[in-house]
Amino acid sequence: MNFTCAARTDVGIVRSGNEDNYLMLAEHGIFIVADGMGGHAAGEVASEMAVRITSQKIGSLKGLGDEEAGERVRTAIRTANDAIFERTLSEQDKRGMGTTATVLVLLPQRYLIGQVGDSRAYLLRESRLHQLTKDHSYVQEQVDAGLLTPDQARVHPYSNVITRCVGAGVDVAPDIYFGSLEKGDVLLLASDGLTGMLEDEQLVSIMVSNDSPQAWVDRMVAEANRRGGLDNITAIVVRIDSVDSDTGEHPTVSAAASERS
Repeated sequence: MNFTCAARTDVGIVRSGNEDNYLMLAEHGIFIVADGMGGHAAGEVASEMAVRITSQKIGSLKGLGDEEAGERVRTAIRTANDAIFERTLSEQDKRGMGTTATVLVLLPQRYLIGQVGDSRAYLLRESRLHQLTKDHSYVQEQVDAGLLTPDQARVHPYSNVITRCVGAGVDVAPDIYFGSLEKGDVLLLASDGLTGMLEDEQLVSIMVSNDSPQAWVDRMVAEANRRGGLDNITAIVVRIDSVDSDTGEHPTVSAAASERS
């Protein structure tokens, strides 16, 4: 499988620091977005630990079946949860910290996603955007119960309240998703600083343009900031250029440096 990938993180307009982190390991086809919480730099610590520990524990999934690969990703996220939770107990200024984690692993002709929190993974195919993950959030629970519409959920005052995160307790239950990939597919991982500011139609209009993935993530960040930049903004885009062999055999990698203040 050959792919082109790009990423960018930005502090936004309102926040004084960036608690988002991302990671791209193109040689292993591993991509992670994490949105930390906790304040006083604790959120930044939690998200950095999540991307680092999770990626290390996943390693290479080459040769594994779906069940084994899914369990590897689930265990990796739980290992990060254990380390972050232990740190909240041992360091008083880290108490209450946690993070989302959206993990994408490219397999031959397929994708695997591990999900905790409300950062998201999307698939753009033939100009149609599909949300692959479900938010672990208060408003999503209200939508599932029929008490809110998706449009109402977007502007609800509790839209940023999540019900599951990495590091908040002794254990966490990641959701695992699998799906097929086709040439021309585009995968997007994003923190809610992006998806809370841009509608699906705006994301599609950017990713169907005749530009590179790097230009796409730059435009996403710029547009989210233009609309207020209320939160930290992080996006990873992976464009599938061919689906024919082992993941990441000849990847083209492009990533903007994290921007922090």
